[in-house]
Amino acid sequence: MSRPNVLVICSDEHARSTLGCYGHPIVRTPNLDRLANSGTRFDRAYTPSPTCVSARACLATGLHVHENRCWSSAQPYHGQCDSWMHKLRRAGHSVVSFGKLHFRSSSDDNGFSEEILPMHVPNEGKGWPQALLRKPMTDYPEVAELARDLGPGESDYTEYDRRVASEACRWLRQHPRKIRDRSWVLFVSFVSPHFPLKAPRAFFDIYANLKLPESLHRLLTERPTHPVLREMRKFWCYDDHFSEETRDIALRSYFGLCSFLDDNVGQVLQALEDSGSAETTTVVYTSDHGEMLGNHGFWGKCLMYEDSVGIPLILTGPGVPQGISLTPASLVDISATILQGVGIPEAAKVEDWKGRSLLDLARSPRPDRMVLSEYHDGGSPSGLFMVRQGRWKYVHYAGGYPAQLFDMTSDANELSDRGQVRSHAAQRAQMLARLQDVLDPEQVNAEAFRDQEEQLALFGGADAVLSAPGYGGHTPAP
Repeated sequence: MSRPNVLVICSDEHARSTLGCYGHPIVRTPNLDRLANSGTRFDRAYTPSPTCVSARACLATGLHVHENRCWSSAQPYHGQCDSWMHKLRRAGHSVVSFGKLHFRSSSDDNGFSEEILPMHVPNEGKGWPQALLRKPMTDYPEVAELARDLGPGESDYTEYDRRVASEACRWLRQHPRKIRDRSWVLFVSFVSPHFPLKAPRAFFDIYANLKLPESLHRLLTERPTHPVLREMRKFWCYDDHFSEETRDIALRSYFGLCSFLDDNVGQVLQALEDSGSAETTTVVYTSDHGEMLGNHGFWGKCLMYEDSVGIPLILTGPGVPQGISLTPASLVDISATILQGVGIPEAAKVEDWKGRSLLDLARSPRPDRMVLSEYHDGGSPSGLFMVRQGRWKYVHYAGGYPAQLFDMTSDANELSDRGQVRSHAAQRAQMLARLQDVLDPEQVNAEAFRDQEEQLALFGGADAVLSAPGYGGHTPAP
């Protein structure tokens, strides 16, 4: 009899709202929709950090940023914390990655049995050292590239994703029948729909003449007045480089990339069927973080708005119930999910915010569960901490800045900030206390800045970082 297996499919910068199964009015993702219909779709899933390097370190370790200390895009995972990959390999299982990891290097022991077409951080493992320059923040001229490189066409990323899909399909069609005596776990990681916002012509054309939803207008024109967000918008000033025409093209390109991604996912799922292992394989689909798409005046991620911090999360396979889960979930839950999926027991965790198996969450709804997200990366003068529990989202800014509070039931688009509304003082205090049950935000903020100062010194200081050549707004494809 075949052993249980796990297939994790991860994308990059896929906003939860831009899938058909999550209710987008025009985006077409038929393969992901079918996957969601066959299992559990988590409607309140979040990244533990809305930035690639930190989020992927959390996914690997099952630990939050303040625990693994991969604070920024210049502090990647390099095997320094035990990961689900290490645990699987020690247990004798095949654990193979395809595509983007965004760790420091394949020369580190990241835990995989094999890394195929790995994409790690650039600059010989240094990543993006400018992320360390937060006090004071510098200018970031590379933001202009987003509005220049868009529309129908190919990019290094789309070509890379095709290679990733091809290699993953080849492995699935060749290897599972050879290793029936032990479980395998595949981590298949695409870059789409991460910018550059160039979608292959066939996928761009799906949206070329469709009318965009009118509901986008208010989100695109609203500008938050929070002091930290104003500072972040000065740094992440992508939107300043768009015209009305290029903004429209960018949105259609992103939607096209979502459909391109879906097509690649469909190929991998078909290869799983062809392998004969589908009935014994747990499948997870998720993304490392979302994409703002111009909403609230921002593009990219790095924020605690739903477009940035919310992620798609789909679970299907043996024993997974069909339906929609309103239990808050996180990328830190994937480690426990994988280990449970192949039968490796873990000690039970008392704290509800720590990583738990998604299968357990799907079977036993806990809508009052709390999830946490943090941001300590470039472009922010302060650490950001988000708590989501029940109908409320609370965002804490270290350093004495005012908090934000949103009622996600009545204000899903986060257009009405209750952070300074007197009548909501008790709710803010309750959410702050919940955050403080987990961590001391001021202490964690200080630790992040201290570690980043030490890392900056290793890179030769601020002058050396500022004089180093940049690599643009995205990591080069290998």
